[in-house]
Amino acid sequence: MGKMAFLNNKLIGFFLGDLPDFLDAEGEIETEVVIANYEDTFDPLYEYSYEEIDGELYAKQGDLVVVDPVEEERMYNEALAVKYREERKVEYPSIGDQLDALFHAGSLPDDLATEIQAVKDKYPKPE
Repeated sequence: MGKMAFLNNKLIGFFLGDLPDFLDAEGEIETEVVIANYEDTFDPLYEYSYEEIDGELYAKQGDLVVVDPVEEERMYNEALAVKYREERKVEYPSIGDQLDALFHAGSLPDDLATEIQAVKDKYPKPE
């Protein structure tokens, strides 16, 4: 059984495990979140609401979500425009390897190179 979180009667999350803290725009705990039990398979293509049954709140599946084809295409194109970021991220060397290469090439600012050298001196590589 999962849990669904609603804010202002709109579904804001579906959870199988522990529930997170829900924070408002100021970073404070959101006190208006309603948590309802859900005993079926979650399908994001549907809207959800909740009702009280025997003193417990239960979420229920509603109508199919109406999709605006123009908005769907806009979102697809937006995702496609930044897809290269994830593709590059997977193939780039790790940040640590990149920084180490810059350090050994002498390409870092002196203050950063000094900090890195201090760490290397403190924890030397075994011979």
